[in-house]
Amino acid sequence: MKKLKLNPEWTALMNSYRDDHQDPRNQLCHRIGIPMIAASFPVGMTIVGLPLAAGLFTVGWGFQFAGHYFEGKPPSFVSDKRSLVIGLLWWSQKVGLNLIEESEEAPSAAEMSVARAGSAQASAAAN
Repeated sequence: MKKLKLNPEWTALMNSYRDDHQDPRNQLCHRIGIPMIAASFPVGMTIVGLPLAAGLFTVGWGFQFAGHYFEGKPPSFVSDKRSLVIGLLWWSQKVGLNLIEESEEAPSAAEMSVARAGSAQASAAAN
């Protein structure tokens, strides 16, 4: 299977996500919560599955927030919405799917902080 090649910026996001998810209890919560959230979307596309999807989505996010309570850090998506996608890629690696190939030249954490700040300012200006 062909792997998704992450550019340096997305590789840095993946590294930052890993840094924010070191506590084993947080990782366990995410291993349970992320697939529940992801499954809620296709399940919710059916009329019959709407109540089930709402439950999956709600309980999945409950696991996410419980994990971040243990980690002592806010969820990554608070500072960068792209972390919602990165989280699914992180989960795929944790369960052995390894769907991605990371770039060798990722920006440093300091460079990513500057990029996030610029992105936040651009979003605020657009609103």
